Amino acid sequence: MLRNLMCILVTAVATAIFFPVTVVVAIVTLNPGATVWVARELWSPILIWISGAKVVVSGQENVDPKRPTVYVSNHQSTLDIPIHFVAVPVNFRYVAKHQLKYVPLIGWYLLMAGHIFINRSRREKAIASLNEAARKIRGGTSVFLYPEGTRSDDGRVLPFKKGPFALALKARVPVVPITIEGSGTVMPKNSWNIKPGVVHVKIGKPIDTTAFAEDDREGLARAVRDVIIAQSLELGGKGGDPEKAVAAAGVEGDSPSRLNAS
Repeated sequence: MLRNLMCILVTAVATAIFFPVTVVVAIVTLNPGATVWVARELWSPILIWISGAKVVVSGQENVDPKRPTVYVSNHQSTLDIPIHFVAVPVNFRYVAKHQLKYVPLIGWYLLMAGHIFINRSRREKAIASLNEAARKIRGGTSVFLYPEGTRSDDGRVLPFKKGPFALALKARVPVVPITIEGSGTVMPKNSWNIKPGVVHVKIGKPIDTTAFAEDDREGLARAVRDVIIAQSLELGGKGGDPEKAVAAAGVEGDSPSRLNAS
């Protein structure tokens, strides 16, 4: 109980302190990438430390800071966000639901730092958001996405939304599959019941999107998800159902999903 209270307190204080710091950094440097540095080097390590998580990273040789890339990971915990900031040493931008921009401090930081919001409320807005995101990626900005659209309840890899892969195909940049294992045990979904433990992050080899047709979102989603499932099993995780590769339209998580064609 004491650790949980300390985690809540430290997280709130760190966020309240470092948000103004990012504002100052953004004004002084006129560089959104510098605000990402604050999140990676100051905010994230504190949150990881107070949680008691020991992060073990493998595959960092597959990260190229000079190459625009779409990084894709499974999602087990809120803790994944600071862990991925530290584990993937690139000034990437998260791709998030547009509703998050209205969340005090966190949403304001995402907006100021140039993170990308996708509006999925209507098809035309979603397409416009994807086109703008693809333009930024082609301009040299790497992005990070959670294609399950939500955190897994039990650690299994959930079906993927197709949007992230439409974005990668529009931008024609490599997709790097990343698997996180153990964060859901340290900090379960919708819980502050913190249990210190080891969190593994495995960074896979880049997948060449030019090997896929420009409209083959499902094929790319399946290829990336298969790698993440295999890496999950390597790390002692539960993997996922390879047949439930793509979530039905408008569905997040392990709800009824239609099967991919082989």
